[in-house]
Amino acid sequence: MSVAASQRVLSGMRPTGQLHLGHYHGVLKNWAKLQYEHDCFFFVADWHALTTAYEDPRIIKQSVFAMVVDWLAAGVNPKTATIFVQSQMPQHAELHLLLSMMTPLSWLERVPTYKDQQEKLKEKDLATYGFLGYPLLQSADVLLYHADYVPVGEDQFQHLEITRDIAQKINNHYKTLVFKIPEAYTQKEAKLVPGLDGRKDRKS
Repeated sequence: MSVAASQRVLSGMRPTGQLHLGHYHGVLKNWAKLQYEHDCFFFVADWHALTTAYEDPRIIKQSVFAMVVDWLAAGVNPKTATIFVQSQMPQHAELHLLLSMMTPLSWLERVPTYKDQQEKLKEKDLATYGFLGYPLLQSADVLLYHADYVPVGEDQFQHLEITRDIAQKINNHYKTLVFKIPEAYTQKEAKLVPGLDGRKDRKS
């Protein structure tokens, strides 16, 4: 889907280890292009990283700086795009809390990646609200900045759909445009680089 130059694009990445070619071809190359065409906000999703790395958050702290350096090396320009660290903006947590007051629990439980990730990460205790509420924090990220478009992969469409449902629910409840309804921005030329096990490559 094409995006008008005046519209805002928001995307984030979790600092959970070293980046790889999958991140460059699937995300960073797209960011480097979008930043010169649209109003782009790219953020370090360190609070999101806590959902699976809360037992030893040292890797998050160590990865933040290194990851942003990789962004710069890949062509993301801080003079053109807005780059920030999620935890430095407490409004993310505040909006996440407020959204949780109106979001049905069933909406979070139906996210396909919820049980899928629990199965893949059996060695971790993911029976926490933080993990269940991961899509809700994502919704806060998007809605806080009134993003028009969010670059998403196939595994993130359901997360964005929840964001749209929440925004519409709140707009309908208050009978005014509290939040924009974000759209998915898909990168046609994005490539999936599989890991050594043949599955989607990931930092962790």
